[in-house]
Amino acid sequence: MQIARYYCPTAHETFSLLPDCLAGRFPGTLAAMEEVVAQVEGARSVEAAADALRPEVDLPSAVRWVRRRLAPVRATLLTVVTLLPALLGVPAQVVAVRTALHTDQALVALRLAALAYLSALPRPLGFGPVPRRRAARGAGAQHDMGADAPRAVG
Repeated sequence: MQIARYYCPTAHETFSLLPDCLAGRFPGTLAAMEEVVAQVEGARSVEAAADALRPEVDLPSAVRWVRRRLAPVRATLLTVVTLLPALLGVPAQVVAVRTALHTDQALVALRLAALAYLSALPRPLGFGPVPRRRAARGAGAQHDMGADAPRAVG
C-alpha cells in the first residue's frame, strides 16, 4: 500500500497518515501480525507455529520471520495492558486481550483505545522513536588486515 508523505516547511520534517489497519514501521497489517502471535500462543512451540505458518521456506528462516513479529507484538501488548485501566488483570496475550475487548482484531482496537499514547508506544501499534542500534563490541580494537608484525627477539 502506498502511504502519502507530506513535508512541513516550518518543522523541516516529513510526516505521513498511516491507516489504522497498518502496522507502524513494519510491513503488513496489524491483523496479520496479530494472527502470527495468536498461532504461536496456540502452538506447542515457536518452531511448530513457524513450520505451519511458513511451509514454503526452511525452518530457521520461518522461525526468524515469526520471532521478528512475535517480539514487538508481545512488548506492545505488555505495555498497553499495563497502561490502560480497562485491561487491568488481563494477561498480555492476544487471545486474552481479544476476549477482554470483545473483538477479533485486538491490535486495531488497542490502537484506538490508546490514541493518546501512540507517539510513545513501540512498533507495530504505536509510532514511538526507532530504537538505536548498539555499536558493535570491540569495533575500535580490531587490527589491520595482513600479516602480523615481526616480534622482537630477546
